[in-house]
Amino acid sequence: MRILSGIQPTGDIHIGNYLGAIKQWLLLQEKNECVFFIADLHSLTVPFDPKILQKSITEKIISYIAVGLDPEKSIIFVQSQIKEHAELAWILNTLCPVGELERMTQYKEKSKKFKDNINAGLLDYPVLMAADILLYKTDAVPVGKDQTQHVELTRTLAKKFNQKFGKTFVEPKAILPKFGSKIMSLTNPKKKMSKTDNPQSYISLFDTPENIQKKIMASTTDSGKQIKYDLTKKPGVSNLLTIYSLLTDKPIKELEKKFKDKGYADLKKSLAKTVIEFLEPFRKKQKELVTRDVYIKEILSRGKNRAQTIAQTTMQEIKEKVGLV
Repeated sequence: MRILSGIQPTGDIHIGNYLGAIKQWLLLQEKNECVFFIADLHSLTVPFDPKILQKSITEKIISYIAVGLDPEKSIIFVQSQIKEHAELAWILNTLCPVGELERMTQYKEKSKKFKDNINAGLLDYPVLMAADILLYKTDAVPVGKDQTQHVELTRTLAKKFNQKFGKTFVEPKAILPKFGSKIMSLTNPKKKMSKTDNPQSYISLFDTPENIQKKIMASTTDSGKQIKYDLTKKPGVSNLLTIYSLLTDKPIKELEKKFKDKGYADLKKSLAKTVIEFLEPFRKKQKELVTRDVYIKEILSRGKNRAQTIAQTTMQEIKEKVGLV
């Protein structure tokens, strides 16, 4: 299968991104044709600093490779370097009802968060995402639960295009993690972990051991003392157990048994040690890659060429069917 996924360059990659998405990518790249990109065009829909955007893009590429994405196995590139993403988005716009975009959960949430910057791009974000996916004739998209609505819109637009202009696109399916697709904030366990929140609410993949220790020890827990997985009554403890389980591949029940007669502090200390040890190879690899500027540029150049070959072929076919050639 051809798999596609992207991540915005802004903000740190945190442990929620890794467990909810990147962990899947590493498994998928072993047996599939994978396309991974930096979604820099998407990042323009919310307030950003142009002076640091390019630096953020390079840092994100380094992060991708540091956590295990293999440029020999996968196509890795920057979205804005392939103009066909924007071209296809415009064509799909002509097929997409505005009502479909207005009902998107993410649009509603971001409109509340960025009240002074409710731009057309924020509304149109899902159409560009659909173009990202369809441009490469993607079979499947690994996403978190909050993105499944966008994949459904992509399937709808693919179907509408196929019906109007002839069979062109695959109707891609969403691939969801069976468990842990949504890691919650350390400071507010009823809210998804986000890189746009207070840095104390998430653990960056490249945080120092000292910061990891502090954040986990200060994380919000629940009333009572029992260490038990219960999303309704114990969202804080449940979140910590989820992270622990996913990093160690130990079932929740086994962890509940391990901490049966222990307190929250014991759980946090043990989890902090586990997270620090798990992330150590990522920190080392990142430090090495930061010094290899030529190597990173070579990866991006090769990725751009491979992505462009697919994108141009698809757009030629689309233009012919739509009547633009």
